[in-house]
Amino acid sequence: MSMRTAIILAAGQGSRMKSAMPKVMHRIAGRPMINHLIAACVPAFDRVIVVIGPDMPQLAAAVAPHATVIQVERLGTGHAARMAAPLLEGETGDVAVLYGDNPLVTTATLERLVAARLGTDLALLAMRPADPARYGRVVQDAAGAVERIVEWADANEAERAIGLCNAGVVCAAWPDLSRWLAGLKSDNRQSEFYLTDVVGAAHAEGRRAVAVEAPERELRGINTRIELASAEAEVQALLREAAMLGGATLVHPESVTLSHDTRLGQDVVVEPQVVFAPGVTVEDGVAIRAFSHLEQCVVRTGAIIGPYARLRPGTEVGVGAHVGNFVELKAAHLGAGAKANHLTYLGDVTVGAGANIGAGTITCNYDGVNKHRTEIGAGAFIGSDTALVAPVRVGARAVTAAGSVITEDVPDDALAIARGRQANKPGRGAKGKT
Repeated sequence: MSMRTAIILAAGQGSRMKSAMPKVMHRIAGRPMINHLIAACVPAFDRVIVVIGPDMPQLAAAVAPHATVIQVERLGTGHAARMAAPLLEGETGDVAVLYGDNPLVTTATLERLVAARLGTDLALLAMRPADPARYGRVVQDAAGAVERIVEWADANEAERAIGLCNAGVVCAAWPDLSRWLAGLKSDNRQSEFYLTDVVGAAHAEGRRAVAVEAPERELRGINTRIELASAEAEVQALLREAAMLGGATLVHPESVTLSHDTRLGQDVVVEPQVVFAPGVTVEDGVAIRAFSHLEQCVVRTGAIIGPYARLRPGTEVGVGAHVGNFVELKAAHLGAGAKANHLTYLGDVTVGAGANIGAGTITCNYDGVNKHRTEIGAGAFIGSDTALVAPVRVGARAVTAAGSVITEDVPDDALAIARGRQANKPGRGAKGKT
């Protein structure tokens, strides 16, 4: 059997994150960092195996349907890579070992790594960071072949002066890599099995290793929330640039937050302080006004959203529809040209084309146990401060009087009035005043 396999090491808790959540589950642009790396691996490899720690069901679910193996004892990166061996029995193809906290490596870089391996026995990724800090150093011979990786803690002064730093990723044919992994020893300051020692093992057999250089921004590890924030800023800058190159206008780009899967059409205008959570598609010619928040929704061509609007999961705003200030939609379908311009909550509702939803309207969709839907027909007019107690239907072109509580279906073309009768008491307004 000959397949290209990526083993991703993700068993670490990430103590410097100060979090109950596995480090690789922390999000960048709305997606766990482990899923960023998997997305980069899938085009370059035939399969992905993720090494996780015990009691990490959330992580196992996040990486599905890719295979997982558990590293019960955390005895170092080399030991973690060994955990995948039972799933690779009989494998003859190339295997790369990557780190789950390196989420920004690109498919192009991984493809360069795989291509380099075809011309040698082992390939690894390396970088030249502005601040080498405590990275392991890549020691090369006079011909440029890699002799070994020296961890910072074990390096002497001359080795620490080397500018080429190890990114941790290695790639080799599995028969070779599995043999080198099996021979690792833990005779170092950390008493751990270092994955990087496979480079020295290859060199000891007279095998050749090469370093594939890539930018630091792709290969840097994320170990703290400060580094996470820095990566978020970098990814946001790339996403904004892509959106603008694709034909969207971001009035104040630095204030707009995008997700990894945000889709903005041409001639979309996004005003300041807009947040796109995951799962948002915005078609051409839409205006998203300031301070709006969108998540798992679709906005059709020519619609206007906001300012201060919130579109929650399951919402679809139709062609040319308007969603105004302080309007919240959840599992709501607004037909073409429908309007909900002020201070309104529409949940579990279908609104027909051209309907007008007055200020202060709410759908009472939850009875404390179950959610129920409201249907509003095409061309209907919902008066201000109407409460629609679901399940209920307001027919096409029907009207509800302002301040009504609608508990029964309203036929097409009907006027529904459901409020207490006003009673005026002459002279009583002044009684008791001084």
